[in-house]
Amino acid sequence: MNLADLIAVAAGRAPADLLLTDARVVNTLNGRVESGNIAVAGGLIAGVGDYRDAHQVIDLEGMYLAPGLIDGHIHIESSMLHPVEYARAVVPRGVLGVVTDLHEVANVGGLEGMRLMIKWCQGLPCDFFFMLPSCVPASHLETSGATLTSAELRKARRWKNVVGLGEVMNYPGVVNSDRGVLDKVGLFRDDVVDGHAPGLRGESLNAYMAAGPRSDHESTKLDEAKEKLSKGMYVMIREGSSEKNLAELLPLVDDGTYKRCFFVVDDRSCVDLLKDGDVDAVVRHAINWGLDPVRAIQMATLNTAEYFRLHRLGAVAPGYAANLIAISDLDSMKVDMVFYQGRLVARRGEMVVDLPKLRTKGLDSTIRIKPFSEDTMALRTGKPEFPVIELVPGQIVTRKKTEKVHIRDGVVLPDIERDLLKLVVVERHRATGNIGVALVKGFGLKRGALASSVAHDSHNVIAVGCRDEDILTAVNEVQRLRGGLVVCEGGAVIASMPLPIAGLLSDKRLQAAVEEFRKVEQAAAGLGTRLPAPFATLSFLALAVVPELKLTDLGLVDVVQFRLLGPEDLE
Repeated sequence: MNLADLIAVAAGRAPADLLLTDARVVNTLNGRVESGNIAVAGGLIAGVGDYRDAHQVIDLEGMYLAPGLIDGHIHIESSMLHPVEYARAVVPRGVLGVVTDLHEVANVGGLEGMRLMIKWCQGLPCDFFFMLPSCVPASHLETSGATLTSAELRKARRWKNVVGLGEVMNYPGVVNSDRGVLDKVGLFRDDVVDGHAPGLRGESLNAYMAAGPRSDHESTKLDEAKEKLSKGMYVMIREGSSEKNLAELLPLVDDGTYKRCFFVVDDRSCVDLLKDGDVDAVVRHAINWGLDPVRAIQMATLNTAEYFRLHRLGAVAPGYAANLIAISDLDSMKVDMVFYQGRLVARRGEMVVDLPKLRTKGLDSTIRIKPFSEDTMALRTGKPEFPVIELVPGQIVTRKKTEKVHIRDGVVLPDIERDLLKLVVVERHRATGNIGVALVKGFGLKRGALASSVAHDSHNVIAVGCRDEDILTAVNEVQRLRGGLVVCEGGAVIASMPLPIAGLLSDKRLQAAVEEFRKVEQAAAGLGTRLPAPFATLSFLALAVVPELKLTDLGLVDVVQFRLLGPEDLE
């Protein structure tokens, strides 16, 4: 439809393609609920008013009509779903806009991996927008499958639907003026640049923001978020599968601050997407905890759209995209109908249009591990105490602890009674043979082992366990599956979920993938862990840009000092 035809419908001179009548419009522009009919033409909203003439009329019978929800920061790969199946999970819930940073697949497959993911997102009833990964690899303290230079980012910047630079995780590099990091940030000085600055405060925060990042999704404390907002950052309030920040940060939202806040999930498993939802779940929980429903919707629509400069999204108003959700109950965010570009695509939680077939070729052979033995995983020390990674419940940050350990012939032994388990990271991109070994506290396993090829951000194979035999068995099974999640006990595999696409994604339909994931999580719980998301928690223990102590294939990383711990620290 050309502009003149749209204007004719808006002016009442021509019939609309679709007319939605008797709607209670959630006006995100003024924060009110208003009555009206919505005329749609050519996939856009022609107007809101007393329209009567249309080729198709749907009576909403007083339901609320809101703009489609937008998730402002997610890694689709963390759902372990192919983009087609991700859309199948979230579109019926009213999520019609997704801003995704593809640094997970980029760390495995580089630019070509990103191209494939973007291609797979095409033709779906949802708008996908892409933030180019700023840190591939995330740091020099690990081995990644690819490296993205500023020259490569300059090329990718021209790709369709690229809207900015993804989370700048190497905040020490920014603060210390690392040339490579600053070159990348400098390319996007006039674009949207997402931040990633856990715990950064004071002059260090000033230095980081001066470089260009204007958002942050890593605040875990209210005063931290307040400082970032007061200095000009947009605060992404995150509620993922293992990152739970909504309850802590929701008091930040008031009449003076809400326009600088919006909701994200960052990482959500396929089970959580199907059971609880995507950003719609964050909106629902915020309402349950006292946030005004209209304001909650604003924070998942217009605020997000304005930050990312998505000028046709986020409102029910003339000229905006007809990406709309009909809600029967505002307090519970019960979505009854979903319209994408003026077309009904989902109703009562189910898709009513066909989705493309899954395409998987191109990222199906990415697991390359040099054979190793149990002896390779020996953790040696000459000291009675040893650094330990301690989990923080509900967060991806960890604590650096020092614990007395059991030692036999100079080798540190796991201590199941004190919940000191062995953690191993095995390089899987180039078969280098690199293996990092450490102790972790807080997993709660009483027997067996877990292993995964999802290990942020370089996605080497990570495993935790009580016995070396089970850890070795689990890692070998991950390799046999070409990537996946594995649970072992007594030297045998008891549950697994293959992830053959880049070692990150399932090639199964939504329900089948969810069922496989449920089984591995149930098997993990059967080994004693009480963590609500054990594999998600495990995946972040290699993330060497989030404090305090992490493990990569190169060894233990003191994130605060941004260095590998050497023999003088361990022996």
